[in-house]
Amino acid sequence: MINNINIQEKIFSVDIRNFEALVFEIFNIQYAQNPVYKEYVDYLKIIPSKIQNIQSIPFLPIEFFKTHEVKTGNWKEEHVFRSSGTTGQTNSQHFIKDLQLYEDSFVNGFEHFFGKTSHYQFVGLLPSYLERNDASLVYMIDGLMEKSGQKAKYFYLYDFENCASTLEILKENGKTIFLTGVTFALLDFIEKHKIDLNNHIVLETGGMKGRRKEIIRSDLHQQLKAAFNLKTIHGEYGMTELLSQAYSKADGIFECPPWMKILIRDPLDPFDVSFDSKKGAINVIDLCNLHSCSFIATQDLGQLYNNGTFEVSGRMDNSALRGCNLMY
Repeated sequence: MINNINIQEKIFSVDIRNFEALVFEIFNIQYAQNPVYKEYVDYLKIIPSKIQNIQSIPFLPIEFFKTHEVKTGNWKEEHVFRSSGTTGQTNSQHFIKDLQLYEDSFVNGFEHFFGKTSHYQFVGLLPSYLERNDASLVYMIDGLMEKSGQKAKYFYLYDFENCASTLEILKENGKTIFLTGVTFALLDFIEKHKIDLNNHIVLETGGMKGRRKEIIRSDLHQQLKAAFNLKTIHGEYGMTELLSQAYSKADGIFECPPWMKILIRDPLDPFDVSFDSKKGAINVIDLCNLHSCSFIATQDLGQLYNNGTFEVSGRMDNSALRGCNLMY
């Protein structure tokens, strides 16, 4: 069985020198203890002992989270995260053995990019935790609010008047506002309110949920920058099937925390996987998926750059539309 404490300590202290060794340690554990992943690897007739590099590790198609319980080991879940979806769509389920691991991931990941949570006042244009306690994004923002020590939980999916009033009040408190919203809610909000959030942060997580016509990111960010008087709009890349997040501080260019890596595969050849700078379908290594599967082949398309940053350009044509895209 997995030595949770030992491996989890390794995850959050991993760096470029020992990343590959930890990847193979987790791969071998998951091949041995995850029946779904083992069956998939065996079906491909891949012999784990003959894998020579990370690119050759099999990446589990993300659709398996819709049809199977993807678990490494035999345990009763502490929680289940579910994706939102359109009517008639099968939603993904991510069975969580240890919520503390997810909390450690999103707090460490946030502070890696933005500094201490105590420097911020978090506001969400999202469902509240009471409305969507199975949404990993909502759980994360709720947890960041708790970690920051702020006195109230500010969630306003449709109550734009109160959200605007709260933002104006928080501007006087001396802390940086960190406003996180799904795209359709941010666009709905700025149709009614223009608030100067210069020197604060607005982060959009994607997602129209059929509410609006899709628009390209540059146009979206231009509208948001004008409405909030900001020079840049931040972004977040994550999903129900992952326990880690990548963040963009400008221009839709995302960066991963040290325990998460992006690879690119040829959309027409899923076994042509590379760390090289190129365009294609996105594969993700998320070492925090310790108890599910750390090697996920997504249906997202993007561009990987030589410095390890990446851009998301869309979805594969044959993939199901997410109900709220990145709103897990």
